[in-house]
Amino acid sequence: MTGSLELGVDRKQKKALRHALRTEERAALRAAFPIAADALGALFDALDETLSAQPCDHTRRITQAWLTSHGHPVDLTFAWLDEHGGYCDCEVLANVEQHVSDALTEEKH
Repeated sequence: MTGSLELGVDRKQKKALRHALRTEERAALRAAFPIAADALGALFDALDETLSAQPCDHTRRITQAWLTSHGHPVDLTFAWLDEHGGYCDCEVLANVEQHVSDALTEEKH
């Protein structure tokens, strides 16, 4: 009986540790965002809207124009986008938007 009780505590502790680690990882990902999360969301919305009307030209022309017009640092943001697979406007949506979404999603405990 004692063995199963200890095993249950062990599992609960491991689950709590995994949850705490994942929470810390998400916080670190959010801290590394080059611009605020809500600004990234607005960028993704603008890209989605624009790319719905015209195909990607495999540059970050739209991203650059949006960042510039909203006063955000282009070089810093582009370096961060490179780290997350956002090498053109459509890849920013395909790769980076999911990364940001994952970083912002809180795990239910």
